[in-house]
Amino acid sequence: MATSASTSVAGNLAALADPPARSVDGPAVDYFLIEMVNTLRASSAVAVTRTKKIEQEMTEAGLLFPPQQGPPAVPSKRDSMASTSSKTAGADGKTVVDDEEEALRLRLESIGMHVGANIAERLCHDRGLFADTLDAIKFICKELWVACWDKQVDNLRTNHRGVYVLQDNAFKPIQRISSWQGRADALRRSKMYAAMPAGIIKGALSRLGFQAVVVPEITTLPQCTFQVKLPKGS
Repeated sequence: MATSASTSVAGNLAALADPPARSVDGPAVDYFLIEMVNTLRASSAVAVTRTKKIEQEMTEAGLLFPPQQGPPAVPSKRDSMASTSSKTAGADGKTVVDDEEEALRLRLESIGMHVGANIAERLCHDRGLFADTLDAIKFICKELWVACWDKQVDNLRTNHRGVYVLQDNAFKPIQRISSWQGRADALRRSKMYAAMPAGIIKGALSRLGFQAVVVPEITTLPQCTFQVKLPKGS
């Protein structure tokens, strides 16, 4: 009787430690991503508006100094996510940072980091620690990419000084993005859909013990490039 009970407990613990994999239909994930971005966009807009209102009230009450207006930023000719904040021209002609877009990007990246850390932990539970950064990046390019986006990275480049460039020529999260307003608007929209994958890469590397900066760049749909910067000596 005791043996039967201990066997049952061991089986339950094994099921908790290594739960069975569950599959989700691919289009369902695409629809979920669309709805998630739209929902978080509305939520971020409300949060930013509330924060600005509180700051304005505190400024009027003399509890905060009025915000200083910086010099106008020079618009970049390169359509990428090297600058993660989009910029809009205000009524006074000055360039201001679009706080709502930045808040949305940060939320998507944060969710991606949580997802990436958990996926990396599941994929690596039967293997030892990675000896160097190149092995960790190869793991991202192969196993993590297959687990998340059903294929491996098409191209991997490095300068051998801690900077790696991962290129996917048909990146799944942005394959179906289009806009009736043209290519420029489609590129602008696609950048937000690369924020969560960037977080997934960053979270996976963090769980592997590497603190990285991940910057997505989209110049031609559906191609997406991720620049991964690791600190020297990591």
